[in-house]
Formats: sequence, structure tokens, C-alpha cells
Amino acid sequence: MRAEPILAKLNELRHEAEDDRTSDEYLALHHAFCFLSYKMAEFQRYLDEAEASPKEA
Repeated sequence: MRAEPILAKLNELRHEAEDDRTSDEYLALHHAFCFLSYKMAEFQRYLDEAEASPKEA
């Protein structure tokens, strides 16, 4: 799993929620997108580890 498609979807959802930039939904999406973009290598490492870990039933 690659980080880029996840970030692209977060960004799409963030733009859809832009009508009210004070809403909890917009703020959560905005800050998650910004943080994960700045920490791209760490986010990719997390995704790699999450994909490698055994799936719960």
C-alpha cells in the first residue's frame, strides 16, 4: 500500500469539507493531511508495517 493514494483521498475529502473551515470534520482532515504530508516517510513506514502485520479475524 502506498501513502500517495491515501493522501490524495484525504485531500479530496478535505476539499469537499471546505465549505465550513471551522467544522471539526474539515479541521480533522486538514490537519491529518498536513501532518501526514510532512511525515511522508514515517507514514509510509507505518503503512508497510501495518500491511506486514497479521490480520485480525
